[in-house]
Amino acid sequence: MKNSLGIIIGFTILGLFLMVISREVTDKVGVSSEYRYDLVPANENNIIIFDKQSGEYWTKFIPSDEGPTTWEKGDSPIRSSDK
Repeated sequence: MKNSLGIIIGFTILGLFLMVISREVTDKVGVSSEYRYDLVPANENNIIIFDKQSGEYWTKFIPSDEGPTTWEKGDSPIRSSDK
């Protein structure tokens, strides 16, 4: 009787612990995905969108008079080239 009661209490505590841990992991994943990209105004003619997770960025030139108007993807200057 004492052994079965101990097993039931142990599994109950383990179940509660797993529920708390899974809730914390889910909350952390949602926050990091929400703030993944950052818009960086470089100057009056250039805009940069930076991906904080991969380190890649995209640039767009907004011409006052001339220049390309397409987005150009660039690799992170701080990421190692070990790939």
